[in-house]
Amino acid sequence: MPPKASKKAKKSDEPEAIDLKHLSTPSLTSQELCMSYRIARVPIAENSSKNLWSAFEYFLKTEDFVGADMARKFIQMGMTRAKRYANHKGGKKYDRSEREVTRDSGERVELAKSEGHQGREEKLAASEVFKAVWRRCTSDERYLELKKEFLEEQKVWDRQAKRGVKKEEIKGEEVSVKKEGDD
Repeated sequence: MPPKASKKAKKSDEPEAIDLKHLSTPSLTSQELCMSYRIARVPIAENSSKNLWSAFEYFLKTEDFVGADMARKFIQMGMTRAKRYANHKGGKKYDRSEREVTRDSGERVELAKSEGHQGREEKLAASEVFKAVWRRCTSDERYLELKKEFLEEQKVWDRQAKRGVKKEEIKGEEVSVKKEGDD
């Protein structure tokens, strides 16, 4: 696990490079990738997307689809988040949160897109930086192959779940399964 930062990073700080030697695999925490997730300006977005791409490649090299997909997800979030800040000043898309709607009842209304606000062009450019890297991720042959294998395994798991197979005990790498009714 990478060493913990001594101070909380500001959103405008340059993201630190991911230490691939200490990156968790096969499971990972999103916190490790979150440290590299920054969209403030184009140079920061370029550095952030480069770090996330390195993590993506590392997970592909270790054949860890879940890790690679998590890195791809952070790259995609960078693209969509920067786009939201480009389309809505302050990044606020709705007049209130889901929690407020549930608590106070009523409706959630989407705010009109703002145009010409300060920083809009830079956020659009930052979104395009992430978009280019995201497209590289989604078209990577190794990623597509691992995704195909994962989805095939998932179909098997889903079929087993429908037949009533339950996980009973997990110890290390050994997994015992038990059908309902077997005691």
